[in-house]
Amino acid sequence: AGLVAASAAATVGGSAKVIDLGTGLFKGCMFVDVSAIEVDSSNELYSICLQLSTDGNFSDDSTSCVAAKIELGHATPLLLGATDIKGRYKLYFDNERNGTFYRYARVYTVVAGTIATGINYSAYCVADQ
Repeated sequence: AGLVAASAAATVGGSAKVIDLGTGLFKGCMFVDVSAIEVDSSNELYSICLQLSTDGNFSDDSTSCVAAKIELGHATPLLLGATDIKGRYKLYFDNERNGTFYRYARVYTVVAGTIATGINYSAYCVADQ
């Protein structure tokens, strides 16, 4: 994703990146490598979501869902008022929800709070064998 200071889908080379997980069950782990995270205002919240969709373009909320999410930053909603630091975070997931297999995946970051510089991270997924 690189530097993220506003809510948006993750990009690779400036273009939104969507991954095809195939038609069956996919179990995996998404690694999020955070190289910088702004927490100076004590109200920053970065929700990094792994979104799934059946249509591949993520334009219709009725065909999309969130498979996994991690919240980082320094905001009141964070459990026990934790302040996150740079490092590696892992999200385990699969692409089945309520009997539906979601073929497509993307990373989406929701940014809230007083943001000056934001969060800098990269994310990638590996299949769970």
